[in-house]
Amino acid sequence: MKEFKKPDLNAPRFRPKKQNILNKDFYRRFIEKNPKCKDLTIQQVKDIIKCFNGKIWETVLDNRDGIELPEQLGYVFLGSTHKRKSKDNIDYKRSIELGYKVQNKNFESDEYLAKIFYTNYESKYKFRFHELWGFTGVRDFKRSVAKVYPKNYKKYIFVSGDQTISKLYRKNVYKDILQKETTMKLETYDEFDFS
Repeated sequence: MKEFKKPDLNAPRFRPKKQNILNKDFYRRFIEKNPKCKDLTIQQVKDIIKCFNGKIWETVLDNRDGIELPEQLGYVFLGSTHKRKSKDNIDYKRSIELGYKVQNKNFESDEYLAKIFYTNYESKYKFRFHELWGFTGVRDFKRSVAKVYPKNYKKYIFVSGDQTISKLYRKNVYKDILQKETTMKLETYDEFDFS
């Protein structure tokens, strides 16, 4: 067993600079584009956006296939993966208590991990620089995933490490097409027609 050093909570930290687009400039442009909303304050606009984003991630948690973002910006869904062999999944609370490194084994979800996936590869209309777009879930989204996932981990799509998301989408679309063709053939099937 490896000895576990308690992390220094007073050590200097690197914090990436966050960009906040919900500022006065955004609010001014929003009012210019939507003059009907001029009675709304900047705080009310922020609250509306926060509420809408909350509805999006609640829907992602409820639906197995995730959700298509508005304006065809891409898809967000929750998937199951195996943990990476090279990365340790340390249970920091127990490690500090016991003094040696304790691995979090995820026994409640059979060692599967939840991962939030974002893709814009299969969107209907390609937009410029779509390869450069990324997605980072907010803290509330990540915490709700951590609460919901162990209870329903079998519900979500399994994505292996070598599988591309575009292939996964094409496979599901192909299954849907086959199912529609089969139901159409069954509706017009006549067992007494020998021609």
